[in-house]
Amino acid sequence: MAVLESPGVALFGVAATAALFVAVRRDASRVGMSRSLLWAVAAAVPVLVGFGMYLYVPAVPMTGVIMTANTGLVVYGLEREVSTEEEIPADPGSLPNRK
Repeated sequence: MAVLESPGVALFGVAATAALFVAVRRDASRVGMSRSLLWAVAAAVPVLVGFGMYLYVPAVPMTGVIMTANTGLVVYGLEREVSTEEEIPADPGSLPNRK
């Protein structure tokens, strides 16, 4: 069993997932994103899956583990950026970057 061979990695994975869940939920609430609990779950679950793949599936390449673990954070970061942008009203007589 992989957990018995590397309990430190398993404990770190659970602790990192819990810390990430709390951090994302607090950040999403602070920024004013709707459904902060859902965003926390969406960011934390891929990290837990990545640690699980590392521990239980030795044939998975490390790049796949890293990509899986980062997926939730990337999606949350993109959504956070979009939701916190200030919308500039369109001015039909000028280009957006020129005044």
